[in-house]
Amino acid sequence: MMAPVYKFRITFEDHEDISRDIEIRPDQTFEDLHLCIQSSIGFDASKPASFFMSNDNWVKGKEISTENKTNKQGEKVAHMRKARLNDFIVDPHQKIYYEFDTTWTFFVELIKLIPASENILPYPRCVKFTGDAPKQYLKVEPIRDNGEFDFLNEEGTEAVAAEDEELLAVEGEAEGEEAGVEVDDMEATDAEDTDSEVEEL
Repeated sequence: MMAPVYKFRITFEDHEDISRDIEIRPDQTFEDLHLCIQSSIGFDASKPASFFMSNDNWVKGKEISTENKTNKQGEKVAHMRKARLNDFIVDPHQKIYYEFDTTWTFFVELIKLIPASENILPYPRCVKFTGDAPKQYLKVEPIRDNGEFDFLNEEGTEAVAAEDEELLAVEGEAEGEEAGVEVDDMEATDAEDTDSEVEEL
């Protein structure tokens, strides 16, 4: 007798109205489940991810990861590629906490055991879509210069140019006046010196 197929419901932790129902064979791996979830929501599955076997209150327990790492106790964490579902799932209503790309978190719950079909179906497969998934990456539009405020730049440039011209004119006049005074003083001094010399003679 063939083992029943698992049917999981996956929901975003922050978007409970968005869900996916996925059917998968118990002898398939957590990596198979991970890739199917990401495909069903249109995300880039290449980012790091981890499943955590959880209790009814979604308290994280044993970890299964896409990364090669150790836990706090120094024990090697199970890798998704080698971890089969039926080696970890013992509860017919098993709950699994799922983290993806350090940003997204999901609730994964086993909702049904489906009698295996004699027909060979392509598992895993998404059998139900509810709601559109949010965008994985927030796209920031660049600020476009449409010329709306060009007139401010033009007026500012003209004002600065006018101020510069006035400043140059004032400085020119000041220099001319100083130069004129110096010439007059010099001529007057020369004339007085000449008259003094004539009188002495």
